[in-house]
Order: sequence, then structure tokens, then C-alpha cells
Amino acid sequence: MNPPPPSRDLARITLAVLVIGLLIVACLWILQPFLGATVWATMIVVATWPMMRGVEARLGGRRWAAVTVMTFAMLLVLVVPLVLAVATIVDHADDMVAWSKSIAAAGIPSPPGWVEQVPFAGEKIAREWQQLAATSSEDLVARATPYARQAVQWFAAKAGSFGLMLLQFLLIVIITAILYSMGETAARGVRRFARRLADERGESSVVLAGQAIRAVALGVVVTAIAQSTLAGIGLAVAGIPFAAVLTAVIFILCIAQLGPILVLAPAVGWLYWTGDPVWGTVLLVWTVIVGSMDNVLRPILIKRGADLPLLLIFVGVIGGLVSMGIIGLFVGPTVLAVTYRLLESWISDIDRPRAKNG
Repeated sequence: MNPPPPSRDLARITLAVLVIGLLIVACLWILQPFLGATVWATMIVVATWPMMRGVEARLGGRRWAAVTVMTFAMLLVLVVPLVLAVATIVDHADDMVAWSKSIAAAGIPSPPGWVEQVPFAGEKIAREWQQLAATSSEDLVARATPYARQAVQWFAAKAGSFGLMLLQFLLIVIITAILYSMGETAARGVRRFARRLADERGESSVVLAGQAIRAVALGVVVTAIAQSTLAGIGLAVAGIPFAAVLTAVIFILCIAQLGPILVLAPAVGWLYWTGDPVWGTVLLVWTVIVGSMDNVLRPILIKRGADLPLLLIFVGVIGGLVSMGIIGLFVGPTVLAVTYRLLESWISDIDRPRAKNG
């Protein structure tokens, strides 16, 4: 005797789905303070997992020692620079205000003759510059003091944000250490869950996501090294003071996806200000080249790490950065890569019956 068919109770199915949805929403609500740090920690662990395994092999297979080394490395990379930067700005806040006042008190020299020859905006720049040069030092100090005070007040207001950022980084380091210690277990759980959802496709999508994350990390780091090196060469050749220090700052800015323009542009302005328009123009052209090379080099490097269409990688990197910030550099290409592979596999299924029947 055959068993009775399963009951199709619509109310029961609806309530079951509703309860599961409520549980998911409740879990996300509770975990919301940790979601950002967890995503960042996951990206870091996936990108640096081969490095961690290499450290573990050199330490005789001792996982705890490798996790300790990698955790201290994360502290040095994430927490220590932020603390030093904030402490330096706080300690020199008064000096910054005094420096701005001294510049204003020294007066502004008249514009050089070549300023008027600058295409399109030269005459307007020279006219505004001449008005500032004709202003007395007392008026300049009176104008500069409110801006300097506002800058200090802005930083004081943002001190709490820097404190929250520091706590966020510490949380990222803690979660990263936990994931390092149980990496195989976590990866196996994710693969089993993906396989439960979509069989072999789900598991292959997880592997593809890991490859995409590592490829993006490779593209970001190598691009930052290339940009900072070329920018440093340009600064040194143009005769900018403290070129080595500025190169280190550029490297940090490139890692943070802010680009070298924040350092190179003021350097160009300084050259023009000191009456060296030739080297200022040379450095300006070099700035345009170095500042735009990441739009080409980074997608190419990412494509080498993950065999995906270059246009897909480019859209994922730029779109993720615009929509989600720095974390979007990793999330954007990963989401598009997994979606692309799943869609490609789903479409290819239409050819399989034909191959069997043929």
C-alpha cells in the first residue's frame, strides 16, 4: 500500500516560511554591530590564508604560533598607524594653527608673470592672486584664524569617530584571529552549506569567491606599490622635499583607495608657488599618468588571479568602490563573479540534453 501524499497545507507552509524569515531578520538584527567587522575579517583571512599557512609551515605546524604572528601583523597594519596618526595630529594641533597664522602674517607675494599665460583660467587666477597679495597681513590673519579654528574644532568633533574606528579595527583583528584558528572548519561549513543550496554549483561558487577575493587583494596591493613607487620617483626628480616620507604617505593612501593625487597635487602647486613652472608642469603630467594608472592596472591584475571577463572585473571594482566604499573593492567583484558563473552554468545546461540525444 502506497503512503499518502504529503499534505499541502498552505497556511502551514506560509507560517513556516514566515517564522524562518523572522528568525533570519532577528539574527541579522542582533549581529548588526558585528557584520561590518565580520565581512572585513573574512575578506582579510581569505586573502591572506596562503600566507598564514606558509607561516604555520615555517613554525613547525604550530597553528597557535602562526595565528599569533598574523594577529600581531594585523595590529601593526590596522591599529598602530591609526593611533600614531591621531596622536600626532592632536599633539600638533596648536602648531598647525600657529603655522597657518605665520603664513598669513608673512603675506602673499605677487603672482609671477607666467600665471597669466596659463590657458583658460590664467587671467582670473592672476587677478584673484593679486587681490590676496594686496591684502594686509592683519586682514590675512583675521581671515585665516576662523578657518584654522574650525579645522581644529572639526577634528575634535571627529575624535569620537576615530575612537569608534579604532574599536572597529580591534574587533576586526579579534575576529580575524578566530577565523585563522578555525579556518578549515569554517571553510568546510561554508562549502557544505553552498552544496546544500546548489549542489556542485554552490561549492564551485564558494571556491570562485575565494579566488576573486585573493585576486582583488593582489590587484590592490601591487597597484599601490606601483603607484607609490612611480609617484616617489616623480617627487624626487622634481626636487620635492621629504620625498621618501611623502612616498610612504602615498602608499597608505593608495591602499586606502584614496589615490596619490592628495599628495601629488599639493606638490605641483608648491612648485608653481615657488616659481618653478617647468618642473611643476612635468610633475602635473606625471600626476595625471600615475593617478589614472590604477583604473587600468588593477583590473588587469585581478583578471590574472581570477579568470573572468575584464569588463566584469572593472565594473565590480569601480561599482563596489562607489556604492560600498573600500570594502566594495572586494565585495563588488566577488558578487559579480559568483553571479556570472552561476548564470553561465545555468545557461550551459540547455546544451546538455542536445549532446546526449545527438
